[in-house]
Amino acid sequence: MEVDVLKRIPVREQEPKTRATNFDEVCLGYNAEEAQCEASRCINCKNAQCIKGCPVAINIPGFIEQVKNGDFKKAYEIISQSSALPAVCGRVCPQETQCEGKCIRGIKGDPISIGKLERFVADWASENGIKPVSDAPKKGKKVAVIGSGPAGLTCAGDLARMGYDVTIFEALHEAGGVLVYGIPEFRLPKEKVVKKEIENVKSLGVKIETNVIIGKSVTIDELVSEEGYDAVFIGSGAGLPKFMGIPGETASGVFSANEYLTRSNLMKAYDPASPTPIKIGKKVAVVGGGNVAMDAARTALRLGSEVHIVYRRSEEELPARVEEVHHAKEEGVIFDLLTNPVEILTDENGWVNGIKCIRMELGEPDESGRRRPVEVAGSEFVIDVDTVIMSLGTSPNPLIASTTDGLDVNKRGCIIATEEQGATSKDGVYAGGDAVTGAATVILAMGAGKTAAQGIDEYLQGKA
Repeated sequence: MEVDVLKRIPVREQEPKTRATNFDEVCLGYNAEEAQCEASRCINCKNAQCIKGCPVAINIPGFIEQVKNGDFKKAYEIISQSSALPAVCGRVCPQETQCEGKCIRGIKGDPISIGKLERFVADWASENGIKPVSDAPKKGKKVAVIGSGPAGLTCAGDLARMGYDVTIFEALHEAGGVLVYGIPEFRLPKEKVVKKEIENVKSLGVKIETNVIIGKSVTIDELVSEEGYDAVFIGSGAGLPKFMGIPGETASGVFSANEYLTRSNLMKAYDPASPTPIKIGKKVAVVGGGNVAMDAARTALRLGSEVHIVYRRSEEELPARVEEVHHAKEEGVIFDLLTNPVEILTDENGWVNGIKCIRMELGEPDESGRRRPVEVAGSEFVIDVDTVIMSLGTSPNPLIASTTDGLDVNKRGCIIATEEQGATSKDGVYAGGDAVTGAATVILAMGAGKTAAQGIDEYLQGKA
């Protein structure tokens, strides 16, 4: 294969019209030849900026060099030293603003497709039965990890590598957190990717107990005082949805994106044989512009709906990944931008039969740096829909904090933890990920889990 060092090797994908009718993975990834060709574009910088852009500090030039050489096993070993979930990260990380965004090759051409190469290596390792290993001597100390999402899995995996006895407690019936309930199958296959990554973490010696709700089944204080855990990490995520507070929001046919995606992703409601139903509206409005909004919109589209994204700013301000917006457009999602809902209309039976909106224009920048949307007087109009999905962000469930003595939270209900180590106000209790920051990305949660694992190790070593 001929390689133009300034242009990345294209990645194969399902055709838009085909994929819009199924839940199979959109991106098909690189084969070995394509991966080696793409890796050959890397100039192996001595002062690699891509590593600085990675929240878990993967040795990116190191693993890419091994891909170029055809030593995929060595490449996997390098990645797995830093990342517990490479097959996940290769698919859902916002590489364009992180590692690839800092790639030196990108100054005069396309950046290296770091994410696609990471995915290739992880998938190759999975197909060839290669798992991460740990031969660290046992330290004789127990750590409880609350939540089996990306923060919890990363923290647990790192602690197990250090020799700790780690148990993850998961509230749902299946491990994986947002990886299983939040991200659709067509972006992140559950059997092929998520379950195998979880098995890799378990192969390090991590135990996972499901259907355990911390704060109800058992409290953090009881884990320490009665079950003998020496430290606790809280990686419980942010699963409490936000709403606008506009008239009609409690109508039948209004979902939070969390509920809609959980029913589809975790409970397989898209399958006619599933015992969990989901309303399949003929016309759906998804309010919001982030990655979760794109996931909800593209799911509704696959269920047979006409789908509108309703977002109050312009396309330039959409917080979703460029790739996700591009895929949604290709598949037929309609974007109603500079548009803000003011009321959800209902019929005589209390069901949604339209969403009243107002046109917006962008004014001066707000505290986030984005231009503030301002209503255009007299511009109200109605979008004809029978289902509305609210995707406005999430906050942490208050249950854990309210049942734990001495655990401080901020005014948004997020647990307060130090950035350096993830230490909370309660001795021996650490936290990270969305439970601390509010809803963010998978890789940032992983970075927080990694930081907390180091903090817990230092804490327990200090008590030895």
